[in-house]
Amino acid sequence: MSERPEKEVPRIPMTAEEIDAAHVVVPSKLNGQVTLREYDPQWPAVFEREAARMRECLGHVDHRIEHVGSTSVPDLPAKPVIDMLVTVPDPGDEACYVPALEGLGFTLVIREPEWYEHRVLRKYGLDPSAESANLHVLPEGCQEVVRMLRFRDRLRTDSGDRKLYADAKWSLSRQSWEYMQNYADAKSEVVAAILDRAMAGDSSESDA
Repeated sequence: MSERPEKEVPRIPMTAEEIDAAHVVVPSKLNGQVTLREYDPQWPAVFEREAARMRECLGHVDHRIEHVGSTSVPDLPAKPVIDMLVTVPDPGDEACYVPALEGLGFTLVIREPEWYEHRVLRKYGLDPSAESANLHVLPEGCQEVVRMLRFRDRLRTDSGDRKLYADAKWSLSRQSWEYMQNYADAKSEVVAAILDRAMAGDSSESDA
Protein backbone atom coordinates (compact mmCIF):
# COMPACT_ATOMS: atom_id res chain seq x y z
CA MET A 1 0.00 0.00 0.00
CA SER A 2 1.29 3.48 -0.82
CA GLU A 3 2.08 5.84 2.02
CA ARG A 4 -0.69 8.18 3.01
CA PRO A 5 0.19 11.77 3.93
CA GLU A 6 -0.63 12.58 7.55
CA LYS A 7 -0.61 16.33 7.00
CA GLU A 8 -2.68 18.34 4.59
CA VAL A 9 -1.27 18.44 1.08
CA PRO A 10 -1.93 21.94 -0.30
CA ARG A 11 -3.86 22.26 -3.54
CA ILE A 12 -2.46 25.00 -5.76
CA PRO A 13 -3.73 26.24 -9.15
CA MET A 14 -2.65 23.89 -11.90
CA THR A 15 -0.79 24.88 -15.04
CA ALA A 16 -1.83 23.57 -18.45
CA GLU A 17 1.13 21.19 -18.32
CA GLU A 18 0.07 19.85 -14.90
CA ILE A 19 -3.52 19.39 -16.05
CA ASP A 20 -2.31 17.44 -19.06
CA ALA A 21 0.06 15.31 -16.95
CA ALA A 22 -2.68 14.38 -14.46
CA HIS A 23 -5.04 13.14 -17.15
CA VAL A 24 -4.99 9.51 -18.22
CA VAL A 25 -6.82 10.59 -21.38
CA VAL A 26 -6.32 13.82 -23.31
CA PRO A 27 -8.14 16.53 -21.31
CA SER A 28 -10.88 18.32 -23.18
CA LYS A 29 -10.62 22.09 -23.39
CA LEU A 30 -13.47 24.36 -22.40
CA ASN A 31 -12.27 27.51 -24.21
CA GLY A 32 -15.36 29.41 -23.13
CA GLN A 33 -17.80 30.03 -20.32
CA VAL A 34 -19.04 27.55 -17.76
CA THR A 35 -22.70 26.49 -18.00
CA LEU A 36 -24.42 26.59 -14.61
CA ARG A 37 -27.99 25.58 -13.82
CA GLU A 38 -30.24 26.46 -10.96
CA TYR A 39 -30.48 23.68 -8.37
CA ASP A 40 -32.40 20.65 -9.62
CA PRO A 41 -34.15 18.66 -6.85
CA GLN A 42 -33.64 15.51 -8.96
CA TRP A 43 -29.86 15.59 -8.44
CA PRO A 44 -29.90 13.74 -5.08
CA ALA A 45 -32.02 10.98 -6.64
CA VAL A 46 -29.54 10.62 -9.52
CA PHE A 47 -26.75 10.30 -6.96
CA GLU A 48 -28.64 7.68 -4.95
CA ARG A 49 -29.25 5.53 -8.03
CA GLU A 50 -25.57 5.58 -8.95
CA ALA A 51 -24.46 5.04 -5.35
CA ALA A 52 -26.69 1.98 -5.00
CA ARG A 53 -25.10 0.37 -8.06
CA MET A 54 -21.64 1.23 -6.82
CA ARG A 55 -22.25 -0.28 -3.38
CA GLU A 56 -23.10 -3.59 -5.03
CA CYS A 57 -20.01 -3.70 -7.24
CA LEU A 58 -17.64 -2.52 -4.47
CA GLY A 59 -18.80 -4.99 -1.85
CA HIS A 60 -15.36 -6.63 -1.87
CA VAL A 61 -13.53 -3.51 -0.63
CA ASP A 62 -14.01 -1.25 2.40
CA HIS A 63 -15.52 1.94 1.04
CA ARG A 64 -17.75 4.92 1.68
CA ILE A 65 -19.80 6.85 -0.89
CA GLU A 66 -20.81 10.49 -0.43
CA HIS A 67 -22.61 13.07 -2.56
CA VAL A 68 -20.34 16.14 -2.72
CA GLY A 69 -19.95 19.25 -4.82
CA SER A 70 -22.60 21.82 -5.66
CA THR A 71 -25.26 19.31 -6.79
CA SER A 72 -25.29 18.03 -3.19
CA VAL A 73 -26.35 21.43 -1.79
CA PRO A 74 -30.01 22.49 -2.12
CA ASP A 75 -30.51 25.95 -3.64
CA LEU A 76 -26.97 26.14 -5.02
CA PRO A 77 -26.40 26.56 -8.78
CA ALA A 78 -24.18 23.92 -10.33
CA LYS A 79 -22.87 22.37 -13.49
CA PRO A 80 -25.12 19.39 -14.37
CA VAL A 81 -22.42 17.00 -13.16
CA ILE A 82 -22.95 14.81 -10.09
CA ASP A 83 -19.80 14.90 -7.97
CA MET A 84 -19.34 11.76 -5.92
CA LEU A 85 -16.70 10.81 -3.36
CA VAL A 86 -15.60 7.24 -2.78
CA THR A 87 -13.08 6.40 -0.08
CA VAL A 88 -11.08 3.18 -0.28
CA PRO A 89 -8.07 1.95 1.73
CA ASP A 90 -5.62 2.67 -1.10
CA PRO A 91 -6.64 4.56 -4.27
CA GLY A 92 -3.27 3.60 -5.76
CA ASP A 93 -4.47 -0.02 -5.89
CA GLU A 94 -6.57 0.61 -9.00
CA ALA A 95 -7.08 -3.08 -9.68
CA CYS A 96 -9.16 -3.25 -6.50
CA TYR A 97 -11.91 -0.92 -7.69
CA VAL A 98 -11.42 0.46 -11.22
CA PRO A 99 -12.51 -2.68 -13.14
CA ALA A 100 -15.68 -2.91 -11.04
CA LEU A 101 -16.54 0.72 -11.71
CA GLU A 102 -15.74 0.36 -15.41
CA GLY A 103 -18.49 -2.26 -15.45
CA LEU A 104 -20.90 0.52 -14.46
CA GLY A 105 -19.75 2.78 -17.29
CA PHE A 106 -17.10 4.80 -15.47
CA THR A 107 -13.73 5.58 -17.08
CA LEU A 108 -10.54 6.50 -15.27
CA VAL A 109 -9.59 10.01 -16.45
CA ILE A 110 -7.31 11.54 -13.78
CA ARG A 111 -4.49 10.08 -11.73
CA GLU A 112 -2.71 12.24 -9.10
CA PRO A 113 -0.44 9.99 -7.01
CA GLU A 114 1.28 12.92 -5.29
CA TRP A 115 -1.99 14.39 -4.02
CA TYR A 116 -3.49 11.79 -1.68
CA GLU A 117 -3.35 9.20 -4.52
CA HIS A 118 -6.40 11.01 -5.93
CA ARG A 119 -8.18 9.38 -8.85
CA VAL A 120 -11.15 10.63 -10.87
CA LEU A 121 -13.46 8.43 -12.90
CA ARG A 122 -16.15 9.87 -15.16
CA LYS A 123 -19.45 8.61 -16.51
CA TYR A 124 -21.68 10.25 -19.12
CA GLY A 125 -25.38 10.09 -19.88
CA LEU A 126 -26.65 9.59 -16.34
CA ASP A 127 -29.99 11.33 -16.57
CA PRO A 128 -31.62 14.26 -18.43
CA SER A 129 -31.09 16.38 -15.30
CA ALA A 130 -27.43 15.36 -14.94
CA GLU A 131 -25.22 15.02 -17.98
CA SER A 132 -22.40 13.18 -16.25
CA ALA A 133 -20.75 12.21 -12.97
CA ASN A 134 -17.28 12.78 -11.57
CA LEU A 135 -16.21 10.14 -9.10
CA HIS A 136 -13.38 11.25 -6.80
CA VAL A 137 -11.48 8.39 -5.14
CA LEU A 138 -9.49 9.20 -2.00
CA PRO A 139 -8.17 7.30 1.02
CA GLU A 140 -10.48 7.20 4.04
CA GLY A 141 -9.42 9.70 6.70
CA CYS A 142 -7.24 11.94 4.54
CA GLN A 143 -7.48 15.69 4.97
CA GLU A 144 -9.12 16.27 1.60
CA VAL A 145 -12.02 13.99 2.54
CA VAL A 146 -12.52 16.03 5.71
CA ARG A 147 -12.38 19.26 3.72
CA MET A 148 -14.87 18.13 1.08
CA LEU A 149 -17.45 17.00 3.62
CA ARG A 150 -17.03 20.01 5.91
CA PHE A 151 -17.39 22.36 2.94
CA ARG A 152 -20.52 20.58 1.73
CA ASP A 153 -22.10 20.58 5.18
CA ARG A 154 -21.26 24.25 5.70
CA LEU A 155 -23.03 25.22 2.49
CA ARG A 156 -26.02 23.08 3.37
CA THR A 157 -26.51 24.79 6.73
CA ASP A 158 -25.23 28.36 6.32
CA SER A 159 -27.29 30.53 3.96
CA GLY A 160 -24.78 33.39 4.06
CA ASP A 161 -21.88 31.28 2.84
CA ARG A 162 -24.15 29.50 0.37
CA LYS A 163 -25.06 32.85 -1.22
CA LEU A 164 -21.43 33.98 -1.15
CA TYR A 165 -20.38 30.86 -3.01
CA ALA A 166 -23.27 31.05 -5.47
CA ASP A 167 -22.46 34.66 -6.33
CA ALA A 168 -18.81 33.76 -6.92
CA LYS A 169 -19.79 30.85 -9.14
CA TRP A 170 -22.14 32.95 -11.28
CA SER A 171 -19.52 35.69 -11.65
CA LEU A 172 -16.70 33.33 -12.61
CA SER A 173 -18.91 31.29 -14.94
CA ARG A 174 -19.33 34.35 -17.19
CA GLN A 175 -15.59 34.52 -17.83
CA SER A 176 -13.81 32.44 -20.45
CA TRP A 177 -11.61 29.53 -19.32
CA GLU A 178 -9.25 27.26 -21.22
CA TYR A 179 -9.91 24.26 -18.95
CA MET A 180 -12.67 23.53 -16.46
CA GLN A 181 -9.89 23.11 -13.88
CA ASN A 182 -8.97 26.79 -14.35
CA TYR A 183 -12.53 27.75 -13.33
CA ALA A 184 -12.30 25.45 -10.30
CA ASP A 185 -8.95 26.94 -9.30
CA ALA A 186 -10.35 30.47 -9.58
CA LYS A 187 -12.81 29.64 -6.79
CA SER A 188 -9.97 28.78 -4.40
CA GLU A 189 -10.06 32.05 -2.44
CA VAL A 190 -13.78 31.97 -1.64
CA VAL A 191 -13.63 28.23 -0.96
CA ALA A 192 -10.76 28.73 1.49
CA ALA A 193 -12.62 31.49 3.36
CA ILE A 194 -15.77 29.37 3.70
CA LEU A 195 -13.77 26.33 4.70
CA ASP A 196 -11.94 28.27 7.41
CA ARG A 197 -15.30 29.13 8.96
CA ALA A 198 -16.51 25.55 8.56
CA MET A 199 -13.46 24.20 10.37
CA ALA A 200 -13.82 26.80 13.12
CA GLY A 201 -17.57 26.30 13.42
CA ASP A 202 -18.25 30.03 13.03
CA SER A 203 -21.40 31.61 11.58
CA SER A 204 -21.10 33.86 8.57
CA GLU A 205 -22.01 37.51 9.01
CA SER A 206 -24.98 37.10 6.66
CA ASP A 207 -26.54 34.62 9.07
CA ALA A 208 -25.79 36.60 12.20
